[in-house]
Amino acid sequence: MSAEERRVFGAKVADLRKQRGLTQSELAAAIGRTASWLSQVERGIQPVNRLDVLRLLADGLGVSLQVLQPDAPTAEPEPTPQAEANDLDQARLVLSGHPAVDVLLSPREDFRPSTMNDLREACERIWDLTHTDQFAELSAALGPLVPRLERATRTAPQEYKAELHWLTARTYQALAAAFVRQNEADAAWVAADRAIREAELSGEPLGVFAGIYRLAHAFVRLKHLDQAEHATTMAVNALQRYVDDHEATPQHQSVLGSLHLMLALIHARAGERTAARKEIERAREVAARLGEDRNDFNLEFGPTNVEIQAVSTAVELGDAGEALDIAEGLDASDLSVERQARLLMDLGRAHAQRRHFGDALNYLLKAEDLAPEMIHTHIAARDVIRELMLVAGRAASDELRALADRTDALG
Repeated sequence: MSAEERRVFGAKVADLRKQRGLTQSELAAAIGRTASWLSQVERGIQPVNRLDVLRLLADGLGVSLQVLQPDAPTAEPEPTPQAEANDLDQARLVLSGHPAVDVLLSPREDFRPSTMNDLREACERIWDLTHTDQFAELSAALGPLVPRLERATRTAPQEYKAELHWLTARTYQALAAAFVRQNEADAAWVAADRAIREAELSGEPLGVFAGIYRLAHAFVRLKHLDQAEHATTMAVNALQRYVDDHEATPQHQSVLGSLHLMLALIHARAGERTAARKEIERAREVAARLGEDRNDFNLEFGPTNVEIQAVSTAVELGDAGEALDIAEGLDASDLSVERQARLLMDLGRAHAQRRHFGDALNYLLKAEDLAPEMIHTHIAARDVIRELMLVAGRAASDELRALADRTDALG
């Protein structure tokens, strides 16, 4: 957008908002942005170039996309979505009610120490399934595992309780991460809250901070950016004070850096460029001190992941050129499949913003090859595929149509 186009667009948004009797704060809250971001849009300072943000504004104002942007692609009629089972339905049931209510009625000590290795291995498998987005298998595994862990924490001798609480915390953290990826943010909130409690009972304070990281992700997905920022900022401040006063371990640095990346995501979602970039720089500083890619608390923090997040942040802010520049020469092959696929997906989004539709499709297909379930269920992936279909219209290639069908992007 040119300066004049931004001014005209901003005035139109302001007029429509006033016609509907909304304050800037009310409209901003409805679309998951900050009042300062909306103020900058209405004053012609903040450009709105991305189709998904335009659509968000149009929905918040109760108008069609074409009212805001006459040259925006017109969507074809969407089919009525059919209700279908979610891969994590069984996992949701695990969160429903008390996880070991029978033990409350009949207290007992029937725990067998020989089961500890099985529980450790089961917890590791849960994270493997989470990182590879195998949600159906994850849900099936969690069904029996969570009640076993919850009963064990209540029936085991004292010498085993700390480790059992930690295994339970890690399992709930994995569950929270999976729920966020499948847009089940309400369940992710519950799972993260349980993870925080279990980590505290285990005597692992950094596990509490890792749980807060998962909780903030749930808040972001729910568009509760104020809650996400509050929880994350409190955690960062507390951890930074500790790091300043003590000899920080690599684990402390990993968690601190991950929380800075979370703040970058929160500010990017709010359209706050300066704040988002400042948090990326802080994460880079932590990663430089760490000096290696690690996977403490399954956070995958390190120099490589910071750059992956920097790409994602630039895409969120609509800075596609910056995202592509950061990604140049970036090698994510040593990270999890989920991280590699996320980078490819964000590169697809960046190319779509640059109107490089062929490149966008190629990157999305590469991401699908690595992590099909992630691309088939991720909101950002489905949004960019929907955008590609709208722009292509009847000229959409067979490859694009097939991808849109596999992801149900138009459903």
